[in-house]
Amino acid sequence: MADPAAVPVLTIDGPSGSGKGTISRLVAERLGWRLLDSGALYRAVGYAAGEEGIDLSDAEAVTRCARTVKIRFQPSADGGETRVLVNGHDATDELRTETAGAAASAIAVIPSVREALVDLQHAFRKAPGLVADGRDMGTVIFPDAAHKFFLTASAAERAKRRYKQLKDKGLSVTLATLQREIEARDERDASRPVAPLKPAEGAVVIDTTGMPIDEVVAKVFAVVRP
Repeated sequence: MADPAAVPVLTIDGPSGSGKGTISRLVAERLGWRLLDSGALYRAVGYAAGEEGIDLSDAEAVTRCARTVKIRFQPSADGGETRVLVNGHDATDELRTETAGAAASAIAVIPSVREALVDLQHAFRKAPGLVADGRDMGTVIFPDAAHKFFLTASAAERAKRRYKQLKDKGLSVTLATLQREIEARDERDASRPVAPLKPAEGAVVIDTTGMPIDEVVAKVFAVVRP
């Protein structure tokens, strides 16, 4: 069996709404590599905890949930968005809400929860390669990654992107509320004592504010040769 450490990894970190999910998927498709959406794992744990009626401030109970929850990524039948199954339930749409994002951010500060998910994230490292999308992929989970990127954008820009995504899903949201939630989450993620959100050492930082998706992808491939 091939040594997982020999499998190349490209990490793309950044705050919510920076475009890292879309860019990671496109880069993975072009390279023909596997994709890890680490944020979906934390959202899935938060969702599962909520389904069980667990108080997210109860670190012991949330950690228990993180160790027992069954999370599976399943390709969409129509070739669209990858579906995320949580304990057998397709929770993809629920995981994309701001409520799920806030839950993920809340439990991500619990060291034992992060520890419980480390092995699961490492298990995605399989040939021919892995594109890992998250907040601590380059700093904590895959510090030996050959290429590291950090995407960012203004809070106003990211709020507009989320607003469009959620409105397209038929959800009722306000731009002002989204921006406040994004700014609060940025502060929480950047100041947490465990794996704070920040560029990894040597990471290429790309500000995607006002930048078309294809231009961001081009910047990544200006560094990475497929």
